[in-house]
Amino acid sequence: MFVELGHYALVLALAVAVTQAVVPLLGARRGEAAWMALAAPAALAQLVCVGIAFASLTHAYVVSDFSVANVAANSHTAKPLLYKVSGVWGNHEGSMLLWVFILALFGGAVAVFGRNLPPGLKALALAVQAMISVAFLLFILLTSNPFLRLAQPPANGDGLNPLLQDPGLAFHPPFLYLGYVGFSMAFSFAAAALIEGRVDAAWARWVRPWTLAAWVFLTAGIALGSWWAYYTLGWGGWWYWDPVENASFMPWLVGTALLHSAIVVEKRDALKSWTTLLAILAFGLSLLGTFLVRSGVITSVHAFATDPTRGIFILAILAIAVGGSLTLFALRAPSLKAGSLFSPVSREGSLLLNNVLMATAAGTVLLGTLYPLFADALEIGKVSVGPPFFNSVFLPLMVPLVVTMAVGPFLAWKRGDLDLAARKLRWALAATALAAALMAALAPSGSPWWAPAGMALAVWLLVATVSEWAGRCGFSHTRMVQAGRRALRLPRAVHGTAIAHAGLALVIVGVVGSSAWKVENILTMRPGEMTSVAGYQFRFDGVRQVRGPNYTAVEASFSISRDGRAVTVLKPERRRYTHPPGPRPWPPSIPPRSVIFTRWLESPTVTAMWHACTSIRWCPGCGPVP
Repeated sequence: MFVELGHYALVLALAVAVTQAVVPLLGARRGEAAWMALAAPAALAQLVCVGIAFASLTHAYVVSDFSVANVAANSHTAKPLLYKVSGVWGNHEGSMLLWVFILALFGGAVAVFGRNLPPGLKALALAVQAMISVAFLLFILLTSNPFLRLAQPPANGDGLNPLLQDPGLAFHPPFLYLGYVGFSMAFSFAAAALIEGRVDAAWARWVRPWTLAAWVFLTAGIALGSWWAYYTLGWGGWWYWDPVENASFMPWLVGTALLHSAIVVEKRDALKSWTTLLAILAFGLSLLGTFLVRSGVITSVHAFATDPTRGIFILAILAIAVGGSLTLFALRAPSLKAGSLFSPVSREGSLLLNNVLMATAAGTVLLGTLYPLFADALEIGKVSVGPPFFNSVFLPLMVPLVVTMAVGPFLAWKRGDLDLAARKLRWALAATALAAALMAALAPSGSPWWAPAGMALAVWLLVATVSEWAGRCGFSHTRMVQAGRRALRLPRAVHGTAIAHAGLALVIVGVVGSSAWKVENILTMRPGEMTSVAGYQFRFDGVRQVRGPNYTAVEASFSISRDGRAVTVLKPERRRYTHPPGPRPWPPSIPPRSVIFTRWLESPTVTAMWHACTSIRWCPGCGPVP
């Protein structure tokens, strides 16, 4: 009964979305207040309907209702509850339902918290949001229905891919989708403003919170994905410039540029056309990521589906949404009033340079991601674009960006004084020079030349950010108590900016350290043997059999010490899951529509690694035996 209720609620949500898309739009065109007022209750009704559908599918997973094809293909009674729930979005159909639920969630949030919005702008924004919902609800109902029943339900399900039976699945995709879909709200506001023909400071004040929320969620999603990859997929790797990793990174770059340009619109009434274009591109790149993940056009460890017909449907949505909005932008952008003028050396100028570098970086990543597809389609030949290209092209763009991030906050609006900013940055300059000298002196022999420069760049940004924040609080010229009180009265945006910029400095430290000074040592050890790596002593204590809720594992134990003092004990495992059986599900035994990593697992490299790993056996008394 719950499954049928969910299916019916999804169909009802489509009907509500159509109403929300049409009636408020006509009301805004005709000036009918009652028609425009329908947008908010329709958005809430759509949220309720999609919420019921999502709750129904979740219930089917929790109770292991294997009469539902989606549950039978991706769950098992022996799975822990966490993985039953997270299994809802661990497959294509369920993840698309989560996509639409978050889309309705943002629409409902605007309906509730946007009471002070101008009626016309609110009605148009919710109407555009509903148009996106209509497209994806049709996509789910026509090509990816998660509520399909099986005529003969199996006694048990096939289970979830073991690579996905991880806490990372519970947090990484939802945060990533909150970021992806969150940019739809900025897109809807941009389209609504273009329809009205008005972009002003009030519009920017409404766009910024939704863009910031999407940016924060997307940042968290990317960070959680990197953490997951660090300890699960890559034996210490955290970013590979994989096409789907790039698909999440591109909207993050454009969204970052959008956040900064919206500040200029709000403060100085400038860059209005550019900010509107960025709002369109941010969501357009989110749709592109959805297409890449689900169309089968790329081979990636992250690919959700390989059905070309679904890809064509999403490509049509992408073409209509982005093509239509860009056409509207081309027609209306020339009529937008030009904003205030400003000097190149000013706060606006630094933010504009930030935008240019961010947009260029996003374009670089887009080119490297899609070029192999174009080359294949044009029969130029098989081309592989990997880390060497991205590192050599993308990273140089980040150096002037980081330098500008430190200087920009010290410049005044409209016309800045570069000499005054340099005097305020003297401590940052001194710290940067000292850091470069120390790193060059202390770095191990054979370190790359760019490692001390990278660390110095991180120090430059961190010290400049702290100096600017401390100057606003008055720590340099007032007593500590007074400065603390002043810090509490500062706008939250000041603290948010400082945290974000300081966080990027720490990211630079991590990137440089893990890239320049990573140490690897591959060897075979017997119980009781020791080895030394980077000044740490590793002693292999032995292995033991352990059992989890739905797996068995061989757990090794390594005692780590330094200079004779115990540091920690590492206990890596090699798990063998019982449902589905094996360390990883092998593609031939899994229905194609439920496979997430099929194409990656079928690659020759992984096949060779698989045979190499399975040829090793553990002897409890003597360790690994060929």
